[in-house]
Amino acid sequence: MKINFAMWRKASWELIKMDSKKEWDALDVISKWLIATRSAVTTVTIYSCIIAGLLAWRDGYFSWLPWIVLTLGLFIAHGTNNLLNDYTDYSRGVDKDNYFRTQYGVHPLVQGFWTKPQQIQWFLVSGVIAFLSGVFALFYTSFNPMVISLFAFGALVLLFYTWPLKYWALGELAIFLIWGPIMIAGVYFVLTLGHNGTFENIWNVALAGIPFGLSVASINIGKHIDKMIPDKQKGVGTFPVRVGQTFARYVNMASIVIAYAVVIYLVATGYFSTFMLLVLFAVKRAFYAIAVLSKPRPEGPPAGFEAFWPTWFSGFCFYHNRMFGGLFILGVLLDAAARLFEKSLPLSLNWMGAIALGVAAVYAVVNMWLDKSKKAKAA
Repeated sequence: MKINFAMWRKASWELIKMDSKKEWDALDVISKWLIATRSAVTTVTIYSCIIAGLLAWRDGYFSWLPWIVLTLGLFIAHGTNNLLNDYTDYSRGVDKDNYFRTQYGVHPLVQGFWTKPQQIQWFLVSGVIAFLSGVFALFYTSFNPMVISLFAFGALVLLFYTWPLKYWALGELAIFLIWGPIMIAGVYFVLTLGHNGTFENIWNVALAGIPFGLSVASINIGKHIDKMIPDKQKGVGTFPVRVGQTFARYVNMASIVIAYAVVIYLVATGYFSTFMLLVLFAVKRAFYAIAVLSKPRPEGPPAGFEAFWPTWFSGFCFYHNRMFGGLFILGVLLDAAARLFEKSLPLSLNWMGAIALGVAAVYAVVNMWLDKSKKAKAA
């Protein structure tokens, strides 16, 4: 069996559609796992861990080994949750009759690529690897009570997200908490304990996790709005099903706006420098998402969006999250690096951040001009 590195990269960046079992069987183990667990989405876990690692580095508490183990473990745990999610919904008869989940990516059970026992085997292997990562964290922190609580909470969410949390309209809140303040502060907490550090910044770290957590939750809310009609028919009581499309859309718009507001607050209070305002270059994508969310979901794909359907709100929120998350990480990286070398900088931290914003603005204007020139020549 040939290792398909190109598929690893593709599956980590976009959701894969595939109809041929022969093509599926020819894939290597890693490719199958990445596709089946929808790794294009689960990479948000890696983003959260990078943010936590950079904040720990900024405070002098970063170590490579525990960070790598935690990041891989949490990434695999996220994939494990998706395997269980698909298994549970398939077993309950939700993922049938051309259901939303089967339209945007490979569903091995529905498409007959795997049997139910095989899905359980993949779930167990993934779960054991994720569990061992958690055990490592417990030993690394000498079984700190807080780490035990985080480990237990994560395991409960993994096992009970699909049912009953998602059915009780709590799944969206769980997504925000896990991939925002809990995961970012939790990984920071473990790394800090390993260095016998202090936790004077822990609440600011948790607050810093809110913007990214909101951007991740916006994808989840968008997806649940996209599929709320079939969910309602099948008795899946997600947040949009419980409160209605209009209210859910406005909550999602608010989550995007609040993400930027929290970043600006953290800059204004001095926890972050002006480097973090780089996230404002994702505002254009935020406007796209908000503009789409301001109107009811169309009954069919608008012209030019056929390939992306049935993802609509979730697609625009995902498009925003990719840039927002990337710029958030870049901002934290530059902020942390500048603070560590602040004494040797020719200007203050905020002035250096302002210069970075100016360079980014020039780069954006040049790119915009080049794009317009290409379109003009093509016309």
